[in-house]
Amino acid sequence: MRTSPVPAPALMIAAVLSVQFGAAFAQTQFDAVGPTGAALLRLIFGALILLVAVRPKVRGWKREQWAAAAVLGIALAGMNTLIYLAIGEIPIGVAVTLEFTGPLLLALVQTRRLADAAWALLAFAGVALLGLDDGSDLSLAGVLFALGAGAFWVVYIVFSARVGRLVPGVEGLAVSMAIGAVIALPLGASAAAGGALASPLVLPVFVVVAVLSSALPYGLEMLALRRLSTRVFGVLSALGPAVAALAGLLVLGQALGLREILALLLVTAASVGVTVGVRRRPSPGAGAPPPAAP
Repeated sequence: MRTSPVPAPALMIAAVLSVQFGAAFAQTQFDAVGPTGAALLRLIFGALILLVAVRPKVRGWKREQWAAAAVLGIALAGMNTLIYLAIGEIPIGVAVTLEFTGPLLLALVQTRRLADAAWALLAFAGVALLGLDDGSDLSLAGVLFALGAGAFWVVYIVFSARVGRLVPGVEGLAVSMAIGAVIALPLGASAAAGGALASPLVLPVFVVVAVLSSALPYGLEMLALRRLSTRVFGVLSALGPAVAALAGLLVLGQALGLREILALLLVTAASVGVTVGVRRRPSPGAGAPPPAAP
């Protein structure tokens, strides 16, 4: 099998960049469609791209496959909607830092190593820093939305692995994203329709967002995983908060303060530490941060 001439770490970094810059570009349309409308449009176009690309054969699916895909769809709807609500309230770098505590906690639970308690303390010190600044204008609602997105990310990790075992390729993911779009429909339909009618640029922008946030990073991650160990893959995934902060600065003009940057670095360091610490675990993805959220 011919492999890509591009180094595998570069593919993974490109995937992380794609996801976080896709989220930043989506936020540029919040005035038109709002966070819930943006989440719905991302899910709709992401689902359409995947459905057309993989053409899942669902006619012979068993109840167990549908059940797993449905739960994954719920996770996708919750994760996408809550993180968009969060970045509508707080800087995207802060939101992704808080969201990352979900998969980090899952990684810590899976490792069950006493030494990882230090990494947990480091991560929570970073999160605590975000709330200790008396002059901070961080919205409590934004913080809670981001933490909620992190909780749904945990469900996504668990059930994406389950769907991957039950359904070949990415057929299950395509169906789950379509289910997620249906679930998000009541929350974002009005805002999405109103924004699309008012501005002709909305729909093309979200086609690009769907490519950046779903189709492109999944393809890059699949190529990278053929040549990367789970440990290295996890370490590179942990760059998410830093890349989100960069996207927020370049696309949205969101400059983080020293305290927020320090919090981001602590959470990222904890994620890398946990990933490196589980290098001897045999099961793929166990204890390592997952791919960037879809």
